[in-house]
Amino acid sequence: MEKLNDKWLRLTGILVVAVVATFVFYQPDNGPEDITWFQALLISLIEWTVLLEVNRQGILLARRKFPRLNQTKNRILLALSWFVGATIIQRVTVTYIYDVTQFWGYPLPGGTYWVTTLVSFLFTLPIAAIYEGQHLYRQWWTTYYEAEQLKKENLQSQLDSLKAQINPHFLFNSLSTLSSLVTEDAKQAERFIEELASVYRYVLQTNEQLLTSLDNELVFIRAYFNLLQMRFGRSVELDITVEERYLDFLVPPLTLQLLVENAVKHNVALPTKPLLIRIYTDEAQNLFVVNSLQKKQNVIPSNRTGLSNITTKYRLLKQPEVVVRQTGDCFQVMIPLIEVTAYDYSHR
Repeated sequence: MEKLNDKWLRLTGILVVAVVATFVFYQPDNGPEDITWFQALLISLIEWTVLLEVNRQGILLARRKFPRLNQTKNRILLALSWFVGATIIQRVTVTYIYDVTQFWGYPLPGGTYWVTTLVSFLFTLPIAAIYEGQHLYRQWWTTYYEAEQLKKENLQSQLDSLKAQINPHFLFNSLSTLSSLVTEDAKQAERFIEELASVYRYVLQTNEQLLTSLDNELVFIRAYFNLLQMRFGRSVELDITVEERYLDFLVPPLTLQLLVENAVKHNVALPTKPLLIRIYTDEAQNLFVVNSLQKKQNVIPSNRTGLSNITTKYRLLKQPEVVVRQTGDCFQVMIPLIEVTAYDYSHR
């Protein structure tokens, strides 16, 4: 929880409430004690400092238990309950002490208990409203900013993916493969066209989505990998071992495509030494994409834009971090799967 930076609000609130309360409650003919207005102000400052600081603890407690924007109702109810209880206890106790000891020089009428309590509510509730208003505004701004950032990152990753698939190099390879298949194997050529259409259809369908099901991603990556395999033959291999119970979980669209593309782009793939790409899940609701590490010698250093897009999306979605590990013989990316119930589709 963020630190509550409210020093000036506390000082100003206590001073204003104490002064106003002294004007309301102070009576010049207090009795033999002859308590002056300034003495009454000092006493009022002590009383209101205690009450407002106790109520401030209620605000902190409510924010700790219900910090999110969609928990505003519960947060307000908890803070309000604390305010009511603390104010009644403090004002009734202080009034009782004044009444029994005749601190002001006279016994207090019975109605004083209710009057002082109600007036206290009139003083403290506006301050509580200021606190909650500031908190709601900061939450709204943070949510708005993160939503804009997420939209920006989503559009950027879509653009990167589209450029990777529609750039002249990709189209040239695809058309060259198709051209050779047309003359050599008409059925394979037909299958190639179907897979190519499936790839582009998926890109268009998920263009506006922040998340898609793992099942959809796997259907897409199989189609994408078929294109790669028709191009590279047995030089690339794909092994998918995903538990069925995770198929309805969510991931950002084109996540698998970016990782598979990076594996092919940065590693040697030969019939005698095929590039193996494995996709599997574990018991902790994580998806792993692992490829054998056999780096190309003459390759432009990667700026890891694809990985950066994926990790940024997970951060903005407030999900666990994407973990990247590299050993001597493999490159591994661990992607947390997102449960449908844990994601608010109003963000889509």
